[in-house]
Amino acid sequence: MHPQILTSAQFTRCRNEIAALPDELESLLQTLAPHQLAQPYRPRGWTGLQVVHHLADSHMHALLRVKWALAENNPTIMGYDQDAWAALPGANDPDLHLSLAVIKAVHAKWVHQLDAMNPTDRARSYYHQGYKETRSLDFTMSLYAWHGKHHLGHLQLLAAAAVH
Repeated sequence: MHPQILTSAQFTRCRNEIAALPDELESLLQTLAPHQLAQPYRPRGWTGLQVVHHLADSHMHALLRVKWALAENNPTIMGYDQDAWAALPGANDPDLHLSLAVIKAVHAKWVHQLDAMNPTDRARSYYHQGYKETRSLDFTMSLYAWHGKHHLGHLQLLAAAAVH
């Protein structure tokens, strides 16, 4: 699903999706009422609030993985239990201001880093201890471009449920 090496066109698409996520997220959040965000997007799923806070946490990890891979030779990174993080105090905090600010800042730094990378940089990798696999930075870009869209889709489900 996510290639280890991206074509130039794929790289550009992923870069643009990563760049666009903060504005897309902010626009979508303006259409959702607090009670909608407090609901899960599916039975036994996360609430909209948890999704937004998760995006901030997850994409911080992604940027750090990029930097580690650029600065070190195939470093080992740790995964994290996203469900445990989503259950921490604050994961359902209705004030999304800080998480949205983190997403904006992380994505701005991330895009700046992506724009400075060449194909050799993009082929650099890290070893993901949790998945027991080596992942290139191209793979990581593809994964997180998809990840942002995936969770936007969850929030769009909450918006669509209010219409019906």
